[in-house]
Amino acid sequence: MSDNNKKILYIDLDGVIVDFNSSINKLSNKHKLKYSDRYDEAPGIFKLMEPIPGAIKAVKELSSHYDVFILSTAPWNNHGAWSDKIKWVKKHFGQNADNIFYKKMILSPRKDLNLGDILIDDRTKNGADQFRGELILFGSEKFSNWDVVIDYLINT
Repeated sequence: MSDNNKKILYIDLDGVIVDFNSSINKLSNKHKLKYSDRYDEAPGIFKLMEPIPGAIKAVKELSSHYDVFILSTAPWNNHGAWSDKIKWVKKHFGQNADNIFYKKMILSPRKDLNLGDILIDDRTKNGADQFRGELILFGSEKFSNWDVVIDYLINT
């Protein structure tokens, strides 16, 4: 439990809040060719991404029930991705302390090192499968979209 007696909920960014694939068509042809098998290393790609439908509304709703944090991994060979992810969050959730993720964004290659109650992630990589709380696998058959996740976390 966090200091405010709410359960701690970590939410991955890419593939959960952010539609990674939405940025690929926005890349220049030069960057598409150069980074074809590793798009996450393309400069500026994280600034180009669109939110997953329903994600922003759902995350805001969850923030009234849980102590929410972003827990994401950034590619080691794309230094700009680290700051681009923060800029994306500010753009979509607010610039200052009104942002529900203000000073609540963790970039780590080892998600299992974070203590919390629930992790929503779209993959089991980067320690998500070793997370000590409950893993909600977003996009899976059981948790196919944000409506299902909200129903599970709030309405049950």
